[in-house]
Amino acid sequence: MIRKLIFSLFIASLVATSCTKLDENLNGQLTESQVGGGGGSANTAALLSGIYNNIRGTFQDQAGVYAIWEMTTDELIGPTRGGDWDDNGAWRVLHSHKFDGDHIRIREVFAALGGVMYSATDLLRFNPTAQQKAEARMLRAFAEFMMLDGWGQVPYRDPGESTLQPPRVRKGTEELDYIISELNAALPDLPDGVSNTIKANKNAARVLLMKCYLNKGMIANRAAPTFAAADMSQVITLADQVISSGLYSFRPVYFDAFAPNNGTIGTENIWTQENIGGTSAANLRSRWHSTMHYNQNPGGWNGFTTLSDFYNKFEASDKRRGIAYPYTSPGAPPNPGNRVNVGLLRGQQYNITTDAPLNDRTGAPLSFTDDVKIIEKGTNLEVTGIRAYKYPIDFQFDDNGNVNNDYVYFRLADVLLMKAEAILRGGTGGTNAGGYGNTAVALVNSVRTHPSRNASVLASVTLDQMIDERARELYLESWRKQDLIRFGKFLLPWQEKAASDPKYLYFPIPNGQLAANPNLTQNPGY
Repeated sequence: MIRKLIFSLFIASLVATSCTKLDENLNGQLTESQVGGGGGSANTAALLSGIYNNIRGTFQDQAGVYAIWEMTTDELIGPTRGGDWDDNGAWRVLHSHKFDGDHIRIREVFAALGGVMYSATDLLRFNPTAQQKAEARMLRAFAEFMMLDGWGQVPYRDPGESTLQPPRVRKGTEELDYIISELNAALPDLPDGVSNTIKANKNAARVLLMKCYLNKGMIANRAAPTFAAADMSQVITLADQVISSGLYSFRPVYFDAFAPNNGTIGTENIWTQENIGGTSAANLRSRWHSTMHYNQNPGGWNGFTTLSDFYNKFEASDKRRGIAYPYTSPGAPPNPGNRVNVGLLRGQQYNITTDAPLNDRTGAPLSFTDDVKIIEKGTNLEVTGIRAYKYPIDFQFDDNGNVNNDYVYFRLADVLLMKAEAILRGGTGGTNAGGYGNTAVALVNSVRTHPSRNASVLASVTLDQMIDERARELYLESWRKQDLIRFGKFLLPWQEKAASDPKYLYFPIPNGQLAANPNLTQNPGY
């Protein structure tokens, strides 16, 4: 019976991630007898595992949330390199803000998030345990938060509701208030403690609540966000609860949070997605393969890069810009030249086993340049652009794609920076929780001057400095688009992007979804 159930979940996940219309019937056909009567049965646990598996690929693969929340910002660009990486212009239109309701990546992420929401709702009708119910509600709230952030409206059903009628839709602050209420209801029954990092847990719910309150004014009015002092004070209170738990601390090495063994050494991480090397993952290796050159170890796909203006936000001493990561895992090359092997890769690249200089496939030196164009032509196609990834490579399992790096959703540094921002925006009531400070500048400096980061001390901090610090600390973690909108900078021009139309503050509702659900309405301007 469990095998049959897992197969049904697998088929449902394929439907959710590969079609423009979310077909809900397969999950809907499961009966209480098939699930075993609920009450925390093994089959109910399998349903919950299915929800975690559905959300895994949506966030980890380079073509999921990462693509549309990062490629639309100043942190990432996917240049067309001659015949490589054209993909019908999918990457170009994301970065230049020219996408529409037929864009494949936007279609698939909307459907995938919808699949997570539906499967979480469906679990609730099978009498799960209190903890299973709370985890499902938090996973659903997280998917709904991302859909609200991206599209401004969220389809929903009640548990057991007929799929013969289209889902109803909540929008804007109505939906955000619902998410907040769900998180508060789920929180008491969520697991505690750092040992539960791979599960939806109490502190993860608090971090998501922080994001709800911090972005509440942006959800209400993207073109001109406002920030109520009461909402900002909520952010600060929640931050102090997370920090005061004493469960999280900075490691000596910044990239340890993302390392192949981060499930053991990632003491900063609050909520992660477990990946088991050689067994289960969801193409997290694409984070390095999508950017590295074919001739690097391991071989990459020579695609995405960051931009020189983003690279130049970092001081030369800032270790977040890139380091020679001190690998201890089996199979890692020795890196005798102590070359930068995680972070932002710029200039001449080397064989990290022999330290011999590498060439590109034409025989020219493999030296990554600052300059990159959205359409590359000529003889330097393979070297343009600074390459960027922050998950140290799992060499042991890279060949089969199932790497051991756990995917990071929330971590301590984000909590500290959100608390600092909330103080700048008028929040009060915070304490010196954890000894990190109770002023914005003290909190920012507690992150940036930690030896694992090694940036200089700031004498004061402004909102412009705050968003730059969030960029340096959280790059490529899929928060940049949200941050740029909240700070009023998403429509501004940057490298390889002109000033954009206000309609791009939302993604378009995929046209297939509009056709299937009359309760959805296309966002203005599309």
